[in-house]
Amino acid sequence: MSESYVECLVARKPSFVMQFLKILMIMLTVVFVLVGFIFMPGIPGLLLAAVAAVGVYFVYLNASIEYEYLYVDKEISIDKVMAKSRRKNAASYSMEQMEIFAPLNSHRLDSYRNRQMKTVDYSSGIAAQPERRYMMVWNGDTRIILEPNAELVKAVQSVAPRKVFTD
Repeated sequence: MSESYVECLVARKPSFVMQFLKILMIMLTVVFVLVGFIFMPGIPGLLLAAVAAVGVYFVYLNASIEYEYLYVDKEISIDKVMAKSRRKNAASYSMEQMEIFAPLNSHRLDSYRNRQMKTVDYSSGIAAQPERRYMMVWNGDTRIILEPNAELVKAVQSVAPRKVFTD
């Protein structure tokens, strides 16, 4: 049995809300540090500054997100990389339960567009021309949006040639 291995990394477009929240939290931390040293010397001022700094850390982790697709022998594993330092396993999908894998603007997905399904987006969030994002319908009830490279598409197509389309 030949085992396939393909890896692909996609950076998520940072949302305006997260960028704004990151800047706001940094400014609040600076204000709390200054206010803490000037008006409330001691524990209360430092406690406010520490809470704001912890908030900056968590906002910073969620502001910069990348997705890593890992295809290993009939299974796609998706990891969420936060701030290029922490990794979390987001999901794992078996190719046996995949119904279709095609570009988002493909006519082959027309019968799946109006179905009530759970949608999960692991792409960059950028609609490029030509469209590089693919939609995978998995297990009949989940719509997964990915942005694979050509090597990953070819590996999935070699396993399920009748379910993968590249038009």
